[in-house]
Amino acid sequence: MIRRPRLLLFAFGDFAFNLYWQGLMLFLLFYYTDALGLPVATAAAIYTIATIWDGGVNFAAGTLADRWRPLGGHGRVLMLGAIPLGLTFVLTYLPPALDGAGGIALVLGGHLLFRTAYAAVNIPYLAMSARISSDSRDRAFIAGARMVFGTLAWVAVARGTIPIGGWIAGTAVPARAYLGAAALSAAIGTAILLIVGASYRVAAEPEAAAKQRPSIRAALRSMAANRAFVSLNLAMMAMIVATSILGKSVLYYFKYFLHDAAAGQAALGWMGVMSGLAVPAWMLLQRSIGGRSSWFVAAGLCILGLVLFGGLRIGSATGMQLYLVAMQAAIVGLHFVFWAMLPNTIEYGERTTGLRVEGAVFGMAALLQRVAIGAATLILGFGFGSAGYVANAEQQTATLATMRWTIVVAPLGFFLLSCLAMAFNPLGRGAHARILQMMRR
Repeated sequence: MIRRPRLLLFAFGDFAFNLYWQGLMLFLLFYYTDALGLPVATAAAIYTIATIWDGGVNFAAGTLADRWRPLGGHGRVLMLGAIPLGLTFVLTYLPPALDGAGGIALVLGGHLLFRTAYAAVNIPYLAMSARISSDSRDRAFIAGARMVFGTLAWVAVARGTIPIGGWIAGTAVPARAYLGAAALSAAIGTAILLIVGASYRVAAEPEAAAKQRPSIRAALRSMAANRAFVSLNLAMMAMIVATSILGKSVLYYFKYFLHDAAAGQAALGWMGVMSGLAVPAWMLLQRSIGGRSSWFVAAGLCILGLVLFGGLRIGSATGMQLYLVAMQAAIVGLHFVFWAMLPNTIEYGERTTGLRVEGAVFGMAALLQRVAIGAATLILGFGFGSAGYVANAEQQTATLATMRWTIVVAPLGFFLLSCLAMAFNPLGRGAHARILQMMRR
């Protein structure tokens, strides 16, 4: 096993990536509708187009990582891409200089540039996690540490975006406050990625990876024949749709159902805190019963929570905050299990097909994740739009009822689908260790 301080420093890179990612996940759709004044259908369409584009460039970055060995290693990729990534994130929150269709085109263009830069840096970083150690315990440790750092970034973004962004911008105007927060996130994220890239060292390059330069077609065939990869990612997609709908609805729920937007900001922060606190517990459970069984536990808790929410009427901001924090404790378990199991599908696929693909595995997983996020955004946008939602206005009773059931029913169905997909995954407890032993004989 690799020394833990080295793994922790590598995992710290996820703090930087989550400063960017959580800015998109928690605020960007809300920024489009309630700061820029875009119709919800237009905002959802922009977000979905960018998400699908993101999936494509993530897969391209993954296949390139398998075929190209950069001079100086993948750590150099982080260093070279850190500054462009930060600049494009600021551009994403830059209010457009034009109105109408021209302004929408500028918003979409900035979003696409950021997604491209993010993929070019993030996918090599994820692929590096399979190279820094082949031990499943190290990989689970990295996944847990990444999630802790990621949730710390989540808390910082959730709690600091509006107040700190407004202080930096010198105004409480929402569009300018978001821009100020984006500039600060970019400065911090750039510095972290430069440090992580400079300090990264690969443990040992697998012999198969050193010899093979798989074509895109061969990589796709290998992943399609990899039952561990396919079932895990189907479960992930269903989970991402469910959790994205829930996450993107938080600010809307507090603003229009409970009439307390500030409490919504606080809820996002407390959800991030709970994520960090819950990760160690899920790490221990995964060690005891394995990743697949842990998935069923976490998904079952999410399903139970949604059933209770559907049957109860939470009328206070505090009650809703407590409910969301409890749900987040279960949701973070699903994210941890996915990232702990994904690197292990590489060796399963190598054992099954004879071809080792690393970057393509992470690139395809990112593509499917983005497709799921896009689908969730469309479902939420369609559900709210069909209900008659109008930004910054008092919503009708029927509108609120339809919005509420969109938040409950769709995630419930997708959590159930995630359990069905995971039931077909062959990576039960101890399976990866047995695969490594067979490959070493």
